[in-house]
Amino acid sequence: MEYYFETNSDGKLSDWTHVLHGLQLSFGVKNFLVIAPQSASGVLLDRPEATKLLSAVAIALSNCSSSWPAFVPVHDPSRKAFIGIQNVDTHLTRRFEADRIGSQVPVTLLHYEGLFELFVSKFAFNTDLSEHLFKVNLKVKLTYKSLPSDDEDDTQENDAEILESDEGPKNYRHNKTQWDDDCPWSEWYTVEDPIKGIELYALWPETTVGSSADMAELENASPFEAEKWLISPNLSEALRNNGKSIGFASQLHCLVAALDKSFQAQFIEDFVSVEKSGSEGVKSTAVVPPPTVLDRVLKDLFNEVDDVQLGSPEDEHKSSRAIKGAPLQSLFAQFCLHALWFGDCNIRAIAVLWIEFVREVRWFWEESQPLPRMPANGVIDLSTSLVNQKLHMLAICISKKQQQNQRHHEEVENHDMLHARVKEDNDDQSEVYSEGVMHDSLGERKRRGSAGKVGSMMLLKSQQSMHTPYTQDPLLMTEDMHEERLQAVEAFGNAFSFSAKLEKEVLSSDMSAFKAANPDAVFEDFIRWHSPRDWEISDNEAMGGSSEEWPPQGRLSGRMSDKGNSWRIIWSEALPLPASEQKPLLDPNREGEKALHYLETLRPNQLLAQMVCTAFRAAADTLKRTTYGSLKHMSTKIDQLYLTLASTLRCFQKNSLSVDLEIIDDLNRLSSIFEHVEKLVTFAASLHRVHKEATSKAP
Repeated sequence: MEYYFETNSDGKLSDWTHVLHGLQLSFGVKNFLVIAPQSASGVLLDRPEATKLLSAVAIALSNCSSSWPAFVPVHDPSRKAFIGIQNVDTHLTRRFEADRIGSQVPVTLLHYEGLFELFVSKFAFNTDLSEHLFKVNLKVKLTYKSLPSDDEDDTQENDAEILESDEGPKNYRHNKTQWDDDCPWSEWYTVEDPIKGIELYALWPETTVGSSADMAELENASPFEAEKWLISPNLSEALRNNGKSIGFASQLHCLVAALDKSFQAQFIEDFVSVEKSGSEGVKSTAVVPPPTVLDRVLKDLFNEVDDVQLGSPEDEHKSSRAIKGAPLQSLFAQFCLHALWFGDCNIRAIAVLWIEFVREVRWFWEESQPLPRMPANGVIDLSTSLVNQKLHMLAICISKKQQQNQRHHEEVENHDMLHARVKEDNDDQSEVYSEGVMHDSLGERKRRGSAGKVGSMMLLKSQQSMHTPYTQDPLLMTEDMHEERLQAVEAFGNAFSFSAKLEKEVLSSDMSAFKAANPDAVFEDFIRWHSPRDWEISDNEAMGGSSEEWPPQGRLSGRMSDKGNSWRIIWSEALPLPASEQKPLLDPNREGEKALHYLETLRPNQLLAQMVCTAFRAAADTLKRTTYGSLKHMSTKIDQLYLTLASTLRCFQKNSLSVDLEIIDDLNRLSSIFEHVEKLVTFAASLHRVHKEATSKAP
């Protein structure tokens, strides 16, 4: 027994909506109940049995003083036929009968006249119907359905080309054109088109007819004369029934399950050997793709990428960086997206992929080859995952190694040239040094490593123009290196003194470069350039002085005037060397090996925690690139998704995290939210495509 109730909007009954039951549309009933047998068909094939059941229900409803109509499904289920009964009062009973003809429709019922005559024939009159006048109230809805899209004919000619081409692993998923080939998620998966067609409803208001002629006149009315038009998409079965589909969300569920299992071992290698892992849960899901698939994934990951794609895209969402992941096109983000589809994203498959991934990264390091998908310069972004920071550090170290190797090669060549020149003329050694790097034989001081003048500033001693030196790049540190430094400061006790010791190398490098670019500079000149706040000018001096006066107004601050100041000591010890001749602040060999050691010894739970954050962010960034026109509702949904992701994944901001059952439940709920938005994005993209095609075909 099922109960149905009136659905309304703002107190008004909604006509012709999909939420209305067919009986509500046919008979205008509001609240009613349906009685059906618990059989496979769900209908009563025996008409007398159905009539008897209805009579019993009518008596029961009458005893309850209920005027609700009751219905019983009859005939074949595909006909959606019902008979019903309703007690209007103690003396009157209303009976209902509804049937549906889906095939072999009689010609007379294809016209309004035939439908009108069929309707009035159901009234129990013995005399000729033509002798009676009937006033029938009716509403009309005409439905126009678009033809289902079928691209089979359009794709046949392209099949041979696609099969013969050497496609990458992400494009190897099909050999026919799909509806979502131009959508951003098509690199990873394809989905069924959620819109199977478009239906146009032409609606006429309620009217009264009294004869077949009136119906014929109404039938001849043009759809353009209808009071209202409604457009509705014909949704796919999966979307209409909220069925499960393959997409980012389904794989994120699997990744969360892998995170839950990652605490069962201390080392990632333990998951590769099923016997070693000792976990029945891992054994039951230990599906690892064959080596050919692994090779394709690694080949795609380590392919060269244009520099334009390495940085953060211009259309990156404003809340994307609040998620501790990695930029979409970066190496680790692409690894996480590949891991979602590697096997069934179980912990063993992820372990196999990660070990081979790190092995490939080490090859690039040992061969001094640029690391793909990672910038070889810039500042390390501490808002990203620690794995991404280490890969960025490694890419920079590889670039530094290449520069060192190149300089060493040039020095060897210069040494050979010098040796040859010495044999020719032992007195002209200064000529063999290129670019004026060495001093001449007379010891004349020469400017080296200058990046240009500093405006109109002059040196205090020589009154020559002050030059900005080329300096070494800032000291690069990853998040864990910053934490180690803070812990060392706390352990040392005197934070200021220890910080000065840590900064001595950087400060000494800047001073040496400044001395090389300004041979006649004094300590005060360096302070004016490097730390203007320590060159104090009183208010009177600032008002009365001119920018062209000599010497310029001002003096050292109190802390810099102290003769025992650490900066003065460093200045006196610094040699005039341009940045190109200084010892590098960053030891690329040491820092590169440290970064690789981190990747090779990363705990499984730490890896999976970073993968979860990065995969959610990368999947959201991918969906965000979808083109869906000017649907403001979708933009709001995307904004809400990013805020939800940032809020839920905030617990992963710290690198040391103990994941409990509550966090796993939160991540599973987050995957369900992601699935809902993913379906909406898919629907919006399909709707935009339909609109775009209709617009292009319009005359």
